[in-house]
Amino acid sequence: MEEVRVDALVVGSGAAGLVGALTIRHAGYEVLLVEKTELIGGSSAMSGGGLWIPNNPVSAEAGVEDSFEQALTYLRNVVPEMRDASSLERIKAYLTYGPEMVRFLRDLGFRWRPSLGYPDYYPEVPGGSVKGRCIEGAVFNGRKLGEWRKRLRRYPGAPPLPIHTNEAWRLYLMRSRIGVAALLRIGFRLLGNWMLGRIPLTLGASLVGQLLYLCLKHGVRIWLESPLVELVTDDGRVIGAVVMHEGRYVRVTAKGGVLLAAGGFEHNQEMRERFLPKPTSTEWAVGSPGNTGDAISAAMRIGARVALMDKAWGGPVAVTPEGKPLFLLAERSLPFGIIVDSSGERFMNESASYVDCWHSIYRRNREVPAIPSWLIIDNRHRSRYLFGTLPPGYTPSKATSSRFLVRARSLDELAEKVGVDSQGLKATVRRFNEMARKGRDEDFKRGESAYDRFYSDPYVRPNPNLGPVEKPPFYATAVYPGELGTCGGLLTDEWARVLHEDGHPIEGLYAAGNASASVFGGTYPGPGSTLGPACTFAYIAARHIVQRLREMP
Repeated sequence: MEEVRVDALVVGSGAAGLVGALTIRHAGYEVLLVEKTELIGGSSAMSGGGLWIPNNPVSAEAGVEDSFEQALTYLRNVVPEMRDASSLERIKAYLTYGPEMVRFLRDLGFRWRPSLGYPDYYPEVPGGSVKGRCIEGAVFNGRKLGEWRKRLRRYPGAPPLPIHTNEAWRLYLMRSRIGVAALLRIGFRLLGNWMLGRIPLTLGASLVGQLLYLCLKHGVRIWLESPLVELVTDDGRVIGAVVMHEGRYVRVTAKGGVLLAAGGFEHNQEMRERFLPKPTSTEWAVGSPGNTGDAISAAMRIGARVALMDKAWGGPVAVTPEGKPLFLLAERSLPFGIIVDSSGERFMNESASYVDCWHSIYRRNREVPAIPSWLIIDNRHRSRYLFGTLPPGYTPSKATSSRFLVRARSLDELAEKVGVDSQGLKATVRRFNEMARKGRDEDFKRGESAYDRFYSDPYVRPNPNLGPVEKPPFYATAVYPGELGTCGGLLTDEWARVLHEDGHPIEGLYAAGNASASVFGGTYPGPGSTLGPACTFAYIAARHIVQRLREMP
């Protein structure tokens, strides 16, 4: 078997893997990054690209007041139990090294911008922030990547608009003054870049694009289409891995250690059946298709401990007529719509965070069939707001199916078409409409949180999240508990070292991102709560690997 020797091996090319590889390479050591698919970026490149980093310097310079103590207070209130993956030591490490990671990347040339106005997901909780703690990559010129730009993974079907996370909601209101202004601003941004010969990348494409550019600039070695086969150990220590590269097995010996940053297991049906709540299906998975749990499984085979395997970064997902999963954000949160179960009853705040909605669907399904649930909207919703990629007022027959934007002239007809109890649905709609006119959701408090109102219509009053469902035709879309990614994985300590089943760190093995169990224990504190810890713990792991290398003879 061919052998390659490096100082460190990084598995996975999402933001965590790129940050880890860049940090090690910047310290002067040789690092190899391997990616199993033909594209760079994983779920990070398909995402909004935001990082939830409390007390970060980018937001502070924009006038956001925050502190280590305020963030710790917030996490103490929203993280269910501070033990194991969510230990106080790990949370403190995250809050300490997150801002340092941001400064490190900025010093290397990464251009950040604050996502001002994108609040924490529980902003009213002590320590929460209404202004937000999310940051993201500024507009990046994709031409700088040269031929590597073609290797950058993108969200399928997403229009290449240079838009940022804290302004995307405005596009849903494209028939309003707010929406028109947003379109004009994005249009001028696009035109300006075009006139300068630039290819503007934002969101996850900016995050991964900038990190990839810096990795290439600093000489990080990258192998694509090179999946991890197994970890190599010596007397309990991880000394490298076997990788399939160019059709042959290659043994990669990594002197300083191996960092696993290869994502979760949302596209592995066998692992889903073993760990996640039932029913479960890869059809509902929105993350990168390469996320099949390879790194987690490889580490488990050498005795690594896992945690939180029954949890995911999930939320309401629809399946388009083409069979593609559509993650529902503003579609479910905007006025003139509700989500009901098979009995026709509401069971959650439709504007809540997607992870809370994911849990609500599974919890309800234990009582009443709620998978699928149904998003019921009326003609005002369809005529005013974007739905997926469908512009307002445009619903051709090819854009509909038996479970996507099913159309009917009455609620009775709609209920019959989708198999929902007609009397229950009509009773629910009557009560909801009464509450919507008053502007107060007495059942689930929809619209009372600043986070709810982030995806809302300020032209609808008295509550921008509530609007009566009463104008035909009506539409129904099946809603499933899908995932952006799983959040259970390898249990690590505050240095991102993977722990053995007996509790001791496995020497030479590190994990970050969705390959590791989340520091938040399944809670999603704010926008970017996956990428923030992913990049931070990859940075921590890389620093520890560098320290090991410096101490070696």
